[in-house]
Amino acid sequence: MNKTDLLCDGCGQAASPEHIARRLQRLEWTTRFRPVHIATLLLGAVAPQSDSEFIYSPAGAWEGEAKFLLDAAGLSLEGKPAQATLAEFQRGGFFLTHVLECPVEDGGAGSAEQLIGNRLPAVLSRIRRSLKPKRLIPISSVLAQFLPVLTAGDLPCAILLDQEKAFALDANAPSEAAGRLKEALTTRSSHATGL
Repeated sequence: MNKTDLLCDGCGQAASPEHIARRLQRLEWTTRFRPVHIATLLLGAVAPQSDSEFIYSPAGAWEGEAKFLLDAAGLSLEGKPAQATLAEFQRGGFFLTHVLECPVEDGGAGSAEQLIGNRLPAVLSRIRRSLKPKRLIPISSVLAQFLPVLTAGDLPCAILLDQEKAFALDANAPSEAAGRLKEALTTRSSHATGL
């Protein structure tokens, strides 16, 4: 069997043994911190290449997407082990997933947008049948072209947007998008508790 014989079920790319091993490792990390009841599903387009940007990495030392999301969730990273921070994220009802659960590899079949378009129906089915969040927040500018599908009413949850767009944590000003996300989460939490 060669690399092109097997496609990854998390991203649709050709899967080498190394690709599958990395996917299974990240799946294991993620599963440890999946809330029983997901209040907020954060939906990214493509899983980050670096483990330091992958929020469920047990090493901590988060950068990029992971750091922005933890900040938006109102979590302080100072003086706590990674496990404690991730447990707080979980207790807050937050769960992060990506349409493509693996980074896009060089020389992969098709563009990221094409892979996302191919995977989106399965992701939407997973959201409806398994994840069942109370609200969904797209966090990637790459998802902009797919917002009509996300907001079509087929999902049994509220969709929280940034002025009719995704919160673009992968664009030019991610800290500004993260600030707006934090504000939106704080506002929604206040309304939910009647404050």
